[in-house]
Amino acid sequence: MILGDLGADVIKVERPGLGDDTRGWGPPFDRRGESAYYLSVNRNKKSLAADLARSADRELLARLAADADVVVENFRPGTLEKFGLGPATVLERHPRLLWCTITGFGLESPRPGYDFVVQAESGWMAITGEATGSPMKVGVALADVLAGKDAAIAVLAALAGGRRGERHLSVSLAHSATAALVNVAQNALVSGTEAKRWGNAHPNLVPYELFEASDRAIVIAVGNDAQFLACARALGLETLATDPTLATNAGRLAARSRVVGAIGSALRTAPASHWLARLEDAGVPCGVVKPVLEALQAVEASPLTGVAPLAPGSVRLAPPRLDEHGALIRERGWSVFSG
Repeated sequence: MILGDLGADVIKVERPGLGDDTRGWGPPFDRRGESAYYLSVNRNKKSLAADLARSADRELLARLAADADVVVENFRPGTLEKFGLGPATVLERHPRLLWCTITGFGLESPRPGYDFVVQAESGWMAITGEATGSPMKVGVALADVLAGKDAAIAVLAALAGGRRGERHLSVSLAHSATAALVNVAQNALVSGTEAKRWGNAHPNLVPYELFEASDRAIVIAVGNDAQFLACARALGLETLATDPTLATNAGRLAARSRVVGAIGSALRTAPASHWLARLEDAGVPCGVVKPVLEALQAVEASPLTGVAPLAPGSVRLAPPRLDEHGALIRERGWSVFSG
C-alpha cells in the first residue's frame, strides 16, 4: 500500500474464492461486505484472483513478473518453488526484477508469521503493560506495520540504487520487531540487566508518564532539565523547581516516587484543559489521552480508504473487491493501468 500511495501500479494476487484472509476479519464490515481490517491496508491496488494449481494462472503470473519492477510475496519457504515460481528461478529469467520476501521468522523458518506471536517472542510483550501486571501486546498489529514499512524502504533503496547488489530482499516480522526495541534493547545490552515493564512510565526519564487531572488523563513528557524546571513552575511546584537534587534527570530518576507523586497530586486539583494551557505556555511536551474517534478528527480519514497518506502519497484507488480487475488483467496485463 505504501508503494501504491507513492504512485506504483500494484496488482494484489489473491486466492480464488476466499482471497486475502483479512477480508473475513470482522465485524465491522462496510456496506459492500468488506471488513474494516482489509480496507485499512489495501487502497491503491487492483485485485487478481489466481490459483497456483492451474497452469494457466501460473503462466499469467510469470508474464506479470516479466513486466514488473518488483514482486512482493509472503509465502512459506518452498511453496512457490513447487510451482516453478520461486525467487531464484524468476530472478534469473528477469535481470531487472526486484523480489521482496516478507516472512515471520526469516527465510529458513517454516513458521507462519502472525503479529501476536511475534510481539510475544520479540520482547515487546515483556515490556508492555503495568509494572505488576501481565505481559501485554500493543493495541495495533505494529510488528506487521513495521515490517511493511521496512519492506517498502528496502524496495525503494534498491530501486534508487539502480537494482545494484542484492535483488532478493528479505524482511521478517521478527527482525523488524526486535530492531524496534531501540533504546530498550540498548539499555539491556549496556547494563546486562533484563528489561522490565514500566506501564505508562519511562525507564530513563522522569517525569515522562500518564497522570490524572480532575476530569481526564493527560501525559507529560519531560525530555530535558530545562523542561523539568518549566514543568515544575507551571504546576506551582516551586519546591521541586528549587531542589538541586532534581536539577538533572539522573537525580529525578533516583527520586521518581517523590517527583511523580507531587505532580500527580497537583494535577488532580484542576481539569486537563487548565493544566495543558499552563504547560503548553511553558513549552512542556504534554497532551490529553484521546479515544480513537477523537484522534481521527485531526487527520484526513475515510471509512473506505483509511487515514490518508502525507504528500507525496495520494489515494487513487479504493480497496478492490476480490478479483475485481481479474478479467482486465488477464486480457491486458500491466496495460490495465494505462486505460
